Amino acid sequence: MSFQKTINRSDMLNCLLCSNPPCSEACKQGIDPGKLLRSIWFENEEYASLSLPEKNPCSGFTAPCEISCIKNGQVKITQLIKQLYSVRALPHDVESADAVDFTCLKSDICGIPIENPFLLSSSVVASTYDMCARAFEAGWAGACFKTICSFPIHECSPRFSSLEGDNNSFIGFKNIEQLSDHSVEENMEIFRQLKEKYPSKFILASIMGQNEEEWGTLSKKCEEAGADAIELNFSCPNMADEGLGSDIGQVPELVESFTRAAKSACKIPVIAKLTPNVANMSPAAEAAKKGGADGISAINTIKSVTGVNLHTYVSAPSVHGKSALGGYSGTAVKPIALRFIAELGLNKNLNNLHITGMGGIENWTDAAEFILLGAGSLQITTAVMKYGYRIIEDLKSGLALYMNQKGFKSISEMKGLSLDSFYLNTDSLERDSIVYPKFNSQKCVGCGRCTISCSDGGHQALELTSERKIKMDPKKCVGCHLCILVCPQKAISPGGKRVFRAL
Repeated sequence: MSFQKTINRSDMLNCLLCSNPPCSEACKQGIDPGKLLRSIWFENEEYASLSLPEKNPCSGFTAPCEISCIKNGQVKITQLIKQLYSVRALPHDVESADAVDFTCLKSDICGIPIENPFLLSSSVVASTYDMCARAFEAGWAGACFKTICSFPIHECSPRFSSLEGDNNSFIGFKNIEQLSDHSVEENMEIFRQLKEKYPSKFILASIMGQNEEEWGTLSKKCEEAGADAIELNFSCPNMADEGLGSDIGQVPELVESFTRAAKSACKIPVIAKLTPNVANMSPAAEAAKKGGADGISAINTIKSVTGVNLHTYVSAPSVHGKSALGGYSGTAVKPIALRFIAELGLNKNLNNLHITGMGGIENWTDAAEFILLGAGSLQITTAVMKYGYRIIEDLKSGLALYMNQKGFKSISEMKGLSLDSFYLNTDSLERDSIVYPKFNSQKCVGCGRCTISCSDGGHQALELTSERKIKMDPKKCVGCHLCILVCPQKAISPGGKRVFRAL
């Protein structure tokens, strides 16, 4: 098993991850470079390398894929494929892509089987019959339909803003969107059609009521229309009226009573979707369990401001010169989402409740982290909005390859394995030893970035010599590993020896 990062991802930064990529259309070698590049972007290079023919067909000629690239040859496609062959040359526990066993991805939601753990989360990406149908055809196991309500929804424009990262793609995403603008009956008809055409796909009906009666009525209607389970939206941060969305999730008593109302009105599983806009999620989760919930969904988006325009002085998105708090999502929120998943997973009072996790999942490694902290199923929106339903290919193949290599036969075998090594506070951690950094002189170029950070943000343990070599003073080093994190050449790593302090 390799799990080694041997691809230079900086070579990918000019790639636009095109729709119907011209490089694939131009390829005469039958290897679909557009799909390979997408796998590299989503950290699925090992599976991509195993799908390649034994001999690199791209050497020794001017590549039509690079000539056809809409970035005018700025993406070094043949070089990236050559790097994939370097990955292919590493030892692997699985001989080829065809040998990967995808049956390990099977999971369940509250006892109901699903073909893989990946669902669309409740949002615009799962808001019509056509959209869900295309996602199901692409390989998604199910969808949590955009939240259904009985009161009118009238959206504003624009309603999205973002913070950008590599490749001009957003890492943080803000929305001020609300709920489904279709009528209840229109949405029930969508459920009926989806269940008739795709009986094995999981339909999770997200609902929001204004009182106990509405929570119960909506639950019953969704069940009758074919929904497999109900998700109670106690967490949308964009509702104008008090007593809706995240206002509910912050009051355990309301969570309990509304969960009980929904659960008593239907026989299918009920899952409470809780807000991260709290100090701790456990009180609301335990209240949901008291109300009869079969599972917990976490997290929904986080109340946010993504910035202020320095010329107009208006925050984004600007709606006729005004803005508002909105829900923040995307890869930037993953650490916060994992924090809440770990909290729920470690709470013994929540044993036997299904956890469906979301918040910043973009590739298979993200998905694996959520599962290891206790999630049994996963929901995704922002990555789909960025890249489309097609990301399911790399989500499934990357996770399946990893599970094959680790010997996991099912999601349940993998679920929660990280919890035994995790504390919710730092007081319990061992504090009597130091792991010194180790410096790789072959990779080090003598830039001195580590010495700057150690001097101004650490413990003044590193020195850049006149020969531009790094010298460490072990009497000053405390093993904080800031130098490892800031090194642009990845020339510093944790040392293998743990040195105990003198008492």
